[in-house]
Amino acid sequence: MNLESTLLEHFYRYVAISSQSNEACSVLPSSEGQRTLAVLLQDDLNALGFNETTLLENSILIARLPGTKPEAATLGFVAHLDTVDVGLSPEIHPQLRRYEGTPLCLNAETGFSINEDTHPALKDYLGQEILFSDGTSVLGADNKAAISVMMSLAKSLKENPFSHGDIYFAFLPDEEIGLRGAKALPMALFPVENCYTIDCCQRGEVIYETFNAASAQLNIEGITAHPMSAKNVLVNPNLIACDFIHMLADKGKPEETEGREGYFWVTDMKGNQNRACINVAIRDFDLSQFERRKAYLKTLTAFLKEKHPKAHIELNITDVYSNIAQSMGDHTHALKRLYDTLLYLDIPARTIPMRGGTDGSALSARGLFTPNFFTGAHHFHSPYEFLPIPSFIESFKVAYRLVETA
Repeated sequence: MNLESTLLEHFYRYVAISSQSNEACSVLPSSEGQRTLAVLLQDDLNALGFNETTLLENSILIARLPGTKPEAATLGFVAHLDTVDVGLSPEIHPQLRRYEGTPLCLNAETGFSINEDTHPALKDYLGQEILFSDGTSVLGADNKAAISVMMSLAKSLKENPFSHGDIYFAFLPDEEIGLRGAKALPMALFPVENCYTIDCCQRGEVIYETFNAASAQLNIEGITAHPMSAKNVLVNPNLIACDFIHMLADKGKPEETEGREGYFWVTDMKGNQNRACINVAIRDFDLSQFERRKAYLKTLTAFLKEKHPKAHIELNITDVYSNIAQSMGDHTHALKRLYDTLLYLDIPARTIPMRGGTDGSALSARGLFTPNFFTGAHHFHSPYEFLPIPSFIESFKVAYRLVETA
């Protein structure tokens, strides 16, 4: 099997299916493209000879490759079906370009280009073949690169079999909008001992710390009145919203924080003369700080109600996911095996606290500690997303080695 061509063949095949998730939709999956992709993956697995595949009504796809090594640990790999919607085109047009150290024009029609001045990570990949988008969309390596790694692994194990334990694949919808698929995965159908997500991030990255995450929505109903009779009557919900946002300003913002620093992020706001609505993302690695952040929003709400007694103000807070590390406990075997694998493959490990979440955040909270390893991609959720081919290949090698040593 030509590894590079196999990975690329799979990537082009799956990225051609538009599978953006839709946060406004409460149904799982939130988009038909994810359902289409799940059906295609099941067909491809069946064609490879995987006789044990289960496609649920909600487009969760689970596949099992029975093992021939009873003493081996049961191994699971997880990837998500959806790509993120950041307001760009849902249609992805990938291109393979060689980076030679000079700016690359990725779209002659729009003039979209990428260079080391704005994206210095490029300098680490001089002389390499790299996958880019055309600037009208994300590349979709998050997470079609992981899907390609898993399907290439399935193909390799079928074409060149060796003794290994049971292997499970899970392809899950709607990771980008709250890890919905991971929260709905029937664990009885995915009985693995060691589990890994493959998602985003550059060569060598290992993730077992993620944010604790919650979303808050503040709804404000004011009182509208004509200005000629507004005195002591009109209650402007937009000004109350501004009060709320102003009181978040010194508590951390994404653009002013890094590492393990938490934040509030005002992601959406809508308002008119009568009503206003604010959505806030709450993030913190430390659980006690996370709980304090939620308590602070409740305190602010109580203050605003007292300050504006004529307004109707309501706050709703929903937990989204938790820090993987909080669920690790003594279950460190999967993580040790990952570090051992990187050492064996001579890939320097880069352990980072991920300023986001993975499906592993939800799975870990459900009792299955699930660290993450890299696909090799950079700048995900951006039209500048790119995937160096040697890193893509090494992601596959990590997955393959984990199977070999289970």
